Amino acid sequence: MAGTVKRDYSLVGESTRRAIETGLASAKWYHTDVSRKAIKELMQRSDGPAIRDTIIWIVAILGSAAGGIYFWGTWWCVPFFFVYGVLYGSSSDSRWHECGHGTAFRTRWMNDVVYQIASFMLMRNPVTWRWSHARHHTDTIIVGRDAEIAVMRPPDLLRTALAFTGILDFRYSLPALVRQAFGKLTPDEKSYVPEMEQHKAVIAARWHIVIYIATIAVALYTWSWLPLVLIGVPRLYGTWHMVLTGLLQHIGLADNVVDHRLNTRTVYMNPISRFIYWNMNYHVEHHMFPMVPYHALPRLHELIKHDLPEPNPSMWHAYREVWPVLLRQLKYEDYFLKRELPLTARPYRGEFHEVNMSAAAE
Repeated sequence: MAGTVKRDYSLVGESTRRAIETGLASAKWYHTDVSRKAIKELMQRSDGPAIRDTIIWIVAILGSAAGGIYFWGTWWCVPFFFVYGVLYGSSSDSRWHECGHGTAFRTRWMNDVVYQIASFMLMRNPVTWRWSHARHHTDTIIVGRDAEIAVMRPPDLLRTALAFTGILDFRYSLPALVRQAFGKLTPDEKSYVPEMEQHKAVIAARWHIVIYIATIAVALYTWSWLPLVLIGVPRLYGTWHMVLTGLLQHIGLADNVVDHRLNTRTVYMNPISRFIYWNMNYHVEHHMFPMVPYHALPRLHELIKHDLPEPNPSMWHAYREVWPVLLRQLKYEDYFLKRELPLTARPYRGEFHEVNMSAAAE
């Protein structure tokens, strides 16, 4: 189609070169004006909320696992493993995320311990993913720079649907750990993991693989699926809530812009989903001020919402809004949903590319 520049989502390709040449890489991003005193108060870290929530999280994981083990072999184990799977395969994502930022706890070792546990649950190399996420915040949804763009353009709807099952994540995450355990990092991984950190990624992958091999050995020795249902397999059947909430962060919005109000979405959610998600539904706020702890994001939202697009009132509303956008992108990949700002907001910093302006207007 005339005017469309084909997107190259690799991190060492043509889009990478364009992003660097045009100043999109490591650019200065728009931030809502907040007084230094207010943001300093919001950024105060505290062990209390995270210790409380982590105790609830661990007790719920152990309790649901105990129920599943006790009723193993009967249908009564299903509701227990349903809860266990969501806690293992979904809530671990937000714990990985916040502890990776080092903001969940004030005490560093607490962040590190939960980060390592959650990384294992998610089949994520704790080293490569820490650096990948740092790049995601530096170059959010910048094509050729951001390694964590969940839905590319034009969207692969079948692949997106399969993501809810965990099959694709399992399919790519486990082989990636095996590859890394043999000391092989891809060119994309090497582009964001500093050379001095790459050996740590190999060691971390080997530890994960050792645990999985031990789990398989126990399963074979006991001739039971139970060890696998407890370790590894929940990454398959429990990931749906992580995908349900996580896709809404950026899907259908603008790419290659330097204003999080354009490429990131805040969605109001129910208390259970907010606990599982650790308030990451306030995602514009998180990207603007990533050092604000998860428990302070609702207060940050109240402080800056006058400058942000209207949040989606529910996940259902957000998906109803984004579905027509995805269908349109199948034919016109430059099309996106332009977020409308309230009258109290500051104008967008900079301008869209001309093709993006026409795409949003159509």
